[in-house]
Parts: sequence; C-alpha cells; structure tokens
Amino acid sequence: MASRFSPILTRNSALFSWKSMSLQTRVELCARRKTHPQGKMIAFVRCRDSSNMPARDMICEELLAPSQTFPSIVIGPHGRIEPQGSFAKAQVQFLNPDMRAVDDLVESLDRAQMGIVAHYYMDVELQGVLQAIGRKQAINRSSEEKNRPNGLISSEVIDKIRTQDVNKLSSRVAIADSLAMGDHAVRMCKDGAASIACLGVDFMAESVAAILEQNGFGHIPVYRATSRAIGCSLAESAERQSYRAWLEMASRSEKPALHVVYINTSLETKAISSSLIPTITCTSSNVLKTMLQASAQIGPELQIYYGPDTYMGENLVSMLDSILDNGWDDARISSELHPMHSRESLQDLRNGIHVYPSGNCVVHHMFGADVVMAVRRSYQDTFITAHLEVPGEMFQIAMEKTLGGNGIVGSTSDILHFISKKVEEAAADEQQTKNINGLKRRLKFVLGTEAGMVTSIVRSVQGILEEKGSENVEAEIIFPVASEAITSVEGDVDLSIVPGVSGGEGCSTAGGCATCPFMKMNDLDALTDVLRMVNNDPGSLILKGHLPPQRLKGKFLNGVSAAELGAEPIHYMRYLTKEKTLPEALVKRVKKMSK
Repeated sequence: MASRFSPILTRNSALFSWKSMSLQTRVELCARRKTHPQGKMIAFVRCRDSSNMPARDMICEELLAPSQTFPSIVIGPHGRIEPQGSFAKAQVQFLNPDMRAVDDLVESLDRAQMGIVAHYYMDVELQGVLQAIGRKQAINRSSEEKNRPNGLISSEVIDKIRTQDVNKLSSRVAIADSLAMGDHAVRMCKDGAASIACLGVDFMAESVAAILEQNGFGHIPVYRATSRAIGCSLAESAERQSYRAWLEMASRSEKPALHVVYINTSLETKAISSSLIPTITCTSSNVLKTMLQASAQIGPELQIYYGPDTYMGENLVSMLDSILDNGWDDARISSELHPMHSRESLQDLRNGIHVYPSGNCVVHHMFGADVVMAVRRSYQDTFITAHLEVPGEMFQIAMEKTLGGNGIVGSTSDILHFISKKVEEAAADEQQTKNINGLKRRLKFVLGTEAGMVTSIVRSVQGILEEKGSENVEAEIIFPVASEAITSVEGDVDLSIVPGVSGGEGCSTAGGCATCPFMKMNDLDALTDVLRMVNNDPGSLILKGHLPPQRLKGKFLNGVSAAELGAEPIHYMRYLTKEKTLPEALVKRVKKMSK
C-alpha cells in the first residue's frame, strides 16, 4: 500500500491531477497546504473515487508548483545584451545580421524600387535584417544628399541613424502595427516606391492595398511574402456563419446600434458587416476612444457590438468597471477619458457593450492561468504590459498595475511607447542625479504580447541609452512563455526548440503559442524570392500569386460594390482619427436603423 504521504498517486487512486484542476481549486488547496515530511508541498482534499467509496482525505499530487522563472533579455549600455534562457537566446541570435546579406538586399530593393512594410510580430531573423536595411538606406541617402561617399559621413550622423527608430528614418522600411503599415506604404509611394512588400498576414496585405487605393496609389502592387494563404485565427473567427448571425441579430436592435470591428479582419468581413449594420473599424490603440466618441455623439441608448476579439471586448468592459469601481469622479473622467463623459454616461456606455463570444488570437490565448500565477508569484516588482487581446487573468494584472502607473494595457505601439518612456525617464534621472555611486538600475518589464516585437524594443532602448549617455540603466524584457510552448529535445535537457512556424513549434497542446505561426510564414528566403521575381520577371504568373486575395473583386452586396463596402469602415475610422468626431453619414445611418 502506498504511504499516506506518497508524493505521487495515480488517477486509479481517485486523485485529481494538478493540471486538470481549475484555478480556483488550486488556490483553495494551496491555502490549505501542508508540508510533506520530506519537504514537498502537498495538501489534503476531500474527494470520492470511481467506486463511490465514502469521502476520505487524500493527498493531491504536485499541489504547489515550483516558482517559475521566465526567459528574458537584459539590455544594457553600449549595446550590451544578455539573454537569459534558451528562448531568449534564440530571440537575440538574429539581432545583428550578416551585413553582406543586408548590402545585397539593399541593392535589390533599390533596383526594384520596392518599399517594405512589416508587422511587429515578424520572425526575429527577418526583423533584424529589416532594421539593418532601413539604417543602411538612411546612411546611403544622407551620403547622397551631402554628395559624399559613405566613408566621409561624420560618425555622429551614423551613430544617430543606428540608434534612431527605423520608422523615423529616411528609408523604405517600416515595422509597425497593422494600421500604421498602410500609412507607411503611402509615404513610400509618395517617395517613389514602385511596389510594396507587405510582410504580415493576408488581411494586412488587403488593408494596405485598400489604403493605397484610397490615397491614389491603387496602381502600385502590394506583394505578400508567399503565394500560399497566410491566415489568422482571430480574423477567421469573424468569417464563420456564427459571426454573421450575431450581426444579423444586432441589426434588429430597437435601439441605435453600431458595430465596432477590429481592424485585424478581412475586407470581406468588413464588407459583409457594413451591408448588415453600421460598422466602423478600430485598432487596439483607438478602440476605447472610438466607443467613447460614438456614445457621446449618438447618446446613452447606443448599443455597441464589438468583435471578433472576445478577450479584447471583455477586457474593455473590465477596464470601464475598474475605472468606475475605483471612484473616478466626473472631473477625472472628463479630463483623462473624454470631455463629454461623466460617471453616468460611462455607466451607460459600459452597459451597452455587447461582445462577440467566440473569437480569439492563438498567440494571446497563451497567457492563461498558469502564466498568470507565475507572474503574480514571482514578478511583483515588475512593470506589466499586456495587449488588449490577452485573456482576462493577464489583463487584470496589467490593469491593476496600470491604475498605479506601473503598467500598460493597449496596442503593440502603446507597449513600445510605455517601455521606451520608462527607460527614458530612468536615464534622465541618472543624468540629473549624476548617480555618483554608480549603482545599476534595472527596469523589468513583462511582455504580455507576441515575442516578435522584442526587436523593436531592443533598438528603442539601445537608442535611448546611447542618446542619454547612460552607464547604469538597464531594461530587462521578460517573456511570460508557458512551459508547454518550449519543446525540449529528447536526451538533451539544455537544447530547446524555440517557436517557429515549421512543425508548429512554440505552440502548446493546451492552446496558445509563444509566437505567431502565421506571421512566421514571412521569412528572409521568401522576401528574397519576391525581390528576385520583381527584378527579373515582373510579369510572371507566380509573382501575381503573391498579390493580396481578391475575394471581393466584381462582387456586390445589396447593389453596392463589395470592395467599397469593405473599405468604408476603414474610411470612417480614418475620419475619426483626423477630425476627432464620427462622420455624419455614419451617425445618420445608426440613428436611422433604430427608427
């Protein structure tokens, strides 16, 4: 018979598995934990076995998980980078690419007159190369403007280019979020680009092409990295019949109704939505502003139907609850949120939000209960960042930190800005106090989004430390990667397979990934192949297969061009961004539908 204090008991002994327990059960058990004579943390729980024996005390296996340390990257002065753990080492490996490959790509891009817009979540190798290409192009342009060979440009100018945000340089490379990718593409076309390579998923290429069309550059081709479909689990959530049924139900609302659709969806989704219900696009940066403005303009009865990202929608409701529960008064709400809102109107807005219940991103889905418990247990003194798409448990931690000024909840751009701002403040404080004792100050940030954006974070932090002349400030970027998302090689405990698209590496069978497998379909070889075709055989059928999907071409919905309907929500959002108010045409349509 097994010892009463046996640390391992099987399911045949009618024990609950630690991994199968709910978070609440684990917390309750941990609260009643007892110490095994050998030092192992265990607890007693009342349960019944399969033969319906009377209730009895049994020991639950591995009740208190050991403290988990996540992989991280430490960014220090003078370009110092220290990866901690195999996952972080793989991320760092490609930060400094082979400059011979960079020079070859710069030459090919110049010959093709091609611009590149890439999402923050790109493959780390590709991001490192793109950053280097942008800087090389900027140095070359600076040399041409001064009519000097590269070698005669001052070292100060070169150093400034190497530490500056690549998106602010005079180059045809941009790494940004999905909306800004289109803006950068327009800028490049105005600068003479004859084609654009869009490195992202298919709906991003569609959006970039639509934005170019709206700005008079519809003749400029947009090429994807591969002729294969590059999907997106979130975008596909809105392409199901259940999403259309949800919108049809919303369209029958007796109250004014507005569909706020996340930009990370296909043009087809936007077109179908526009044909059913008044629709405006949003990003993770402006979704709250969009809802606040819509509520202010249309009135307290407005019903907002948000989709398809369930986590983001639920998190927005939770954010409004936190603001109201934390006692924000009318003056603070008016000052910090929206000048036309008060506690009463904010409560009306919160009550009128309806969230699509069945959509999520495979990447952000990874930040579940296990990761959250580890963050709470081991990273109390850390800044917490979280994308609005993460599950509620991770969002709650970040929201708590945000209300205290020690975190950020928002878009990839918001996260990058927050980290950069905190590092800049620390570096400025070091300058002001002179830091006579030379004490190191390490700022720690949990990165609650896709790991691919670390390339942009590293470059931004390095640029700030270089510009400020900091000697003692460091930034540690912590990847809250679920242990299931890093696969160890059998027989080699030190070698782990780090996330990538081939074979689904980095994805957990429990759901969620450390990096986006769809984004990783964009790689350096694929970009090189596209460039070669553009330069050598621009009319090839193979290259035409790299154009964005044309699912709306020649189609009509209710007698209106589907392509126009798909672009309409984006146009409304751009109007709101520029004019700070909803277009009158959209407001009239919302009010008309409720009559």
